[in-house]
Amino acid sequence: MSLVSAFVPIWILTAVGYAACRWGLLGESAASVLGRFVFQLAMPAALFLALARMPLSGFAGRSLLAFGVSTVAVVGFGWAGASRLFGREPGERPIWGMAAGYVNSANLGIPIATQVLGDVSFLAVVVLLQVLVVAPVIVVVLDRRSDPAGRVRVRRVASLPVRNPVILASLLGVACSAAGLRLPAPAAASLTLLAGAAAPAALVALGASLHPAAPSRAEPTGPGELAAISALKLVAQPVIAYAAGLALHLSAPQLLAVVVVAGLPTAQNTFIFAQEYGVGEAVANRAVVVTTTLSLATLAAAAALLG
Repeated sequence: MSLVSAFVPIWILTAVGYAACRWGLLGESAASVLGRFVFQLAMPAALFLALARMPLSGFAGRSLLAFGVSTVAVVGFGWAGASRLFGREPGERPIWGMAAGYVNSANLGIPIATQVLGDVSFLAVVVLLQVLVVAPVIVVVLDRRSDPAGRVRVRRVASLPVRNPVILASLLGVACSAAGLRLPAPAAASLTLLAGAAAPAALVALGASLHPAAPSRAEPTGPGELAAISALKLVAQPVIAYAAGLALHLSAPQLLAVVVVAGLPTAQNTFIFAQEYGVGEAVANRAVVVTTTLSLATLAAAAALLG
């Protein structure tokens, strides 16, 4: 039951967002406004606090490498396959790849790691990898798409951390951790309150966006695409992580941690990024819901087989 309990709040808050949109409780622009609130304010606060409090020593090198191999393989395949298999436009391909390989390491990953692994140390390293390596690559490509001429300008890329609150907050968090700095109590308390709104607001926005009446700038997503994303996210990524872990001679506990974290569902950050840049929203929001639902069975199976 402990594994199920980690998923129940996600389903409930997504349903609340859907119901609120259906009954007109939040207005026509609810999904858009909530999404921007999460992207611009709540998510940066949550990432800053998490990384500022995280010690940067003791990284699990081989385990992280195994996870990284699975991420690169799945995101890359999804990125390329979105065009060749489903005719997605260039601007939508990064979101497709992110939906296939960017794991929910925050609000779902933490309770899953606590219940299944009994430890969140490896998950913390994965958060760093995704936020400081994978996410910036995705954002650079999406930012390039937003340029009218489709160019990548050095000055524009160099200023990306300043212009993107997610990357800026992450870099500041790592800097604070490395320097051993602590925020004044009032500032820490304020950021904690703001950070606490990130996960619920993102899930409510996700649910609101699923209602047919919600405005959407995205192309429709067919069952074939959802099946492909689910297979990549919930089957291919943990299998690749398992194979890479065996090749790197990971211990049984390390192998379990790598496989479970790689098998986490698509992060709702994928939907927030898609909404912020106005591309691939349908792919992102449906991938989050479908993989989150199916991952209950796949994660339980992985834990049973390897635990």
